[in-house]
Amino acid sequence: MEILSSSINWIVLAGAGLFAGFIDAIVGGGGLLSIPALLSVGMPAHLSLGTNKLASSMSSSTAAYTYYKKHLLNPRLWKTCFAATAVGAVVGSMMVYLVDGDLLEKILPVIVILVALYSLLFKKVLHGEFNPPKYQPRTKRQIAQGLLLGGYDGFAGPGIGSMWIVSSRMLYKLSFLKSCALSRAMTFVSNIVALSIFFYHGKVDIAVGMLLGGSMMLGSYIGAHSAIRFGLPFIRPLFVTIVIAIAIHLSWNAWT
Repeated sequence: MEILSSSINWIVLAGAGLFAGFIDAIVGGGGLLSIPALLSVGMPAHLSLGTNKLASSMSSSTAAYTYYKKHLLNPRLWKTCFAATAVGAVVGSMMVYLVDGDLLEKILPVIVILVALYSLLFKKVLHGEFNPPKYQPRTKRQIAQGLLLGGYDGFAGPGIGSMWIVSSRMLYKLSFLKSCALSRAMTFVSNIVALSIFFYHGKVDIAVGMLLGGSMMLGSYIGAHSAIRFGLPFIRPLFVTIVIAIAIHLSWNAWT
């Protein structure tokens, strides 16, 4: 594709992917960087979303596996949430095609800003350590969370990791690291499901997605190990800083 004919675009996508994967593995929100990066190199909105799903699938799989190997994720407790997230992602990704491309480009920055504000408003939830559940959490909560967040991730997705982290701590009293682990596992599910829908509609640039995804995988690997090694004192200020910086940047681009 023309996008990869420019060395500057290679640098932009690789750099954005590395940093997006790093923060995505720790606090979520990698799409807040990767989607604007794709739009900035001239990719249309729908194609940007589909291509980002390929890259995000690669990144979230790396982070989820890392957390799982470190015993921070027990998939058996979250079977209902996995299924609900998959259903939500199907519905959300199909709704994207009901929105005009030009309108979607204007909507995406607004969605990202709202998600950033949401994360900041609920920042008190980020403080304190909770005890993880020993038994499968309530089915209704898993269904509601999976459908809503899976649907959002299928439709757009920027900031979805942060929303999973905050809501999981509120609903299940998970520790921050276990919330990060659950976030990566569920976004992997919604990314894969949504990716199949975008593939069906021909809205995925494989070459660009592989470049971005490879960079995000490396960033994810570094980020997950950094979170596990340095813990909450490292994660909490990074979460707040990233959300504020991205909100300011996108507000400037959207309204000036």
